[in-house]
Amino acid sequence: MAPILLNCMGNDHNEYIKESVQVKNPYLDDMEEDILYHFSLSTKTHNLPEMFGDIKFVCVGGSANRMKAFAQFIHQELNLSGNPEELRDICEGTDRYCMYKVGPVLSISHGMGVPSISIMLHELIKLLHHAQCHDVVLFRLGTSGGVGLAPGTVVVTDKAVDYAFRPQFEQVVLGKVITRSTELDEGVANELLQCSTELQNIPTVIGNTMCTHDFYEGQGRLDGALCSFSHEEKLEYLRKAYEAGVRNIEMESTVFAAMCRVCGLKAAVICVALLNRFEGDQITSSHDVLVEYQQRPQVLVSHFIKKRLGLVVCNLLVAFCFKGFFSCNFSYDTRRLLKKMDCLDMFLVMIVLSNNI
Repeated sequence: MAPILLNCMGNDHNEYIKESVQVKNPYLDDMEEDILYHFSLSTKTHNLPEMFGDIKFVCVGGSANRMKAFAQFIHQELNLSGNPEELRDICEGTDRYCMYKVGPVLSISHGMGVPSISIMLHELIKLLHHAQCHDVVLFRLGTSGGVGLAPGTVVVTDKAVDYAFRPQFEQVVLGKVITRSTELDEGVANELLQCSTELQNIPTVIGNTMCTHDFYEGQGRLDGALCSFSHEEKLEYLRKAYEAGVRNIEMESTVFAAMCRVCGLKAAVICVALLNRFEGDQITSSHDVLVEYQQRPQVLVSHFIKKRLGLVVCNLLVAFCFKGFFSCNFSYDTRRLLKKMDCLDMFLVMIVLSNNI
């Protein structure tokens, strides 16, 4: 069968080449066993290639409940078999993080702040390496404070910047400061922006994301237990941030971007703004509104994943070939098969399918 000329891993020609995870630690090769302690996994007690070798997309977020909800959501979006309510937490042996595998998607919580996500990323990247994964894209899905944006706006990060608006992450190693770049994959960001135009009610912009050390003083909030600055000083700092291209503030993006970049992983940060920090510090929207806001990055990334897997394309081809066929409930495996066929082969297969529906 002649394949459809469709690159589900992106538009660049060299992206057809498998891109492996690049761990930067020569000592790993000499270890008889690598214990991923905070995941309750090990290279000796678990067959990691068998468990995770087909992973193509990793979605991480701070809240365990939110990442469980995302796993259930993407399960439905990919039309996988089984009950999404019965997904098992792979990390149930520990209370640090949660992890759910849904087809080619891994959904993991990372807690709050750089230290928590850093620990998770070390073990996640080693997991992907041991599982011999390739062509993996990582996403951080989260919430943030907007800078000059209306609440509910989704920000796809261009560069993750520090408190001085520099695109870098500083890691102290053996008493010395190591500086790493925090630039993210431009192609993935642009794909996400394009995806947002194909969806309703998900206003999306690309901008810089400032990563801070804490939620209160580090973000210039006036409502913490400590406050050593004035309202005017806060607004002046936010104005400087806006002029530097910052459109939102959170607490994990710099280390996420830096570690993914060093290890050769394409990555994106997608966070929804819960408020405009020029207008206040406290989050006052209703619970229902906040839940809907928090779902926006999930819906956007889900659409991205479906396009990369060819599921959206297959729906359009089916609709073109058979009027009304768009509504048919094709399984994930069936759509993957259709994606690999040329139009004539697909036409013949759909005739058979239509006679059995």
